[in-house]
Amino acid sequence: MGRRSVHAQGDGGGVSGEGGRDDKPATRLASAGRRPEWTQGIVNPPVWRASTILYDDVAALRANAGRDTHHRLYYGRRGTPTQWSLADALTEMEPGAQATFLYPSGVAAVMGALLAVLGPGDELLMVDSAYDPTRALCSGLLRRFGVTTRYYDPLAGAGIADLIGEETRAIFMESPGSLTFEVQDVPAICAAARARGVATLLDNTWATPLLFPAIERGVDLSILACTKYIVGHSDAMLGSVTATPELWPRLRDTAHQLGQCVSPDDAYLGSRGLRTLDVRLARHGESALKIARWLEEQPGVARVLHPALPSCPGHETFVRDFTGASGLFAFVLDGGGEAARAALIDALALFGIGYSWGGFESLVVPADPRRTAAPWRAEGPLVRLQIGLEDADDLIADLARGLAAFRAAE
Repeated sequence: MGRRSVHAQGDGGGVSGEGGRDDKPATRLASAGRRPEWTQGIVNPPVWRASTILYDDVAALRANAGRDTHHRLYYGRRGTPTQWSLADALTEMEPGAQATFLYPSGVAAVMGALLAVLGPGDELLMVDSAYDPTRALCSGLLRRFGVTTRYYDPLAGAGIADLIGEETRAIFMESPGSLTFEVQDVPAICAAARARGVATLLDNTWATPLLFPAIERGVDLSILACTKYIVGHSDAMLGSVTATPELWPRLRDTAHQLGQCVSPDDAYLGSRGLRTLDVRLARHGESALKIARWLEEQPGVARVLHPALPSCPGHETFVRDFTGASGLFAFVLDGGGEAARAALIDALALFGIGYSWGGFESLVVPADPRRTAAPWRAEGPLVRLQIGLEDADDLIADLARGLAAFRAAE
């Protein structure tokens, strides 16, 4: 590892390689987070399992307690090189970021980020296309803590400025929405928020920093459900929040006070998955777009909600801001009811029926969007697909069988 040059997590993102090289994201994925002092010449940082950290004497114990324990062994809850390696790597994927904190799930990451910027009496502007567990946090724990939530149209763009009130302290985005896939104008929203001193948060799980570097686009807190594409193999729960220099201290202190920590074994799985993110996302995206275009031509399908298709709301913003698409999208059936939708899904052999996405396997779920700012209207029921790493033609043949079952059930 003598020729490796890895930047510190707190140095503004560490986006350059050895000798000031401007390494591309795929190169950084392979090298980020592999500090020589953590790897000791091994390719992958080992799994450091620890609760208690031992000190040579009382003086050393007391001295460490008075220092910043970021990247410093202190107590197991503050992490070991196994967790720091993944956090560093995620930070390096976000130009302009200060550091990353890991959480035991994506929902924990969302809540950790929200609690870092909100308090009693504050108002949160929440995108109306948000992930259901995020909505549940707003109507549950945040409400109990005295935080008011107001929902806004995902396509508000710069018009969000008209919604920012005296008590608004944060704007939460999810782009694309994970059920209906509207693409938000994140830079415009962030500019309006910054002008009013309002924090911005983005659930960037669909794109990851590889396809949409959120901090660089103006976001203050970039959130990932690492359970999905980062881990990539459906075998670990994990979340992360990457912060700007201004908000990193608040995020870190809130997480420490909540006692949030991640198993080193799960962090190791996240690091291992991260190394292949570039090639996996390319395959997910290529197959998903091929299948989405095929679905557009099929009888029984009213419309396909895929950001790379011109018909998807926010497509122009997607083309402007994203470097590619991932493997999650949905389609609206042309009529039919719950029984016909269930017939379609039950007829599929290659798509597992289950929550989550981002793993190597294809998945399908019936989706029923919830809306507060404006009602969701569609020609028929919604079906969400996670396109895995199987052959796209085999998945198309499977979906053809499912659509035949749907038409028969109608």
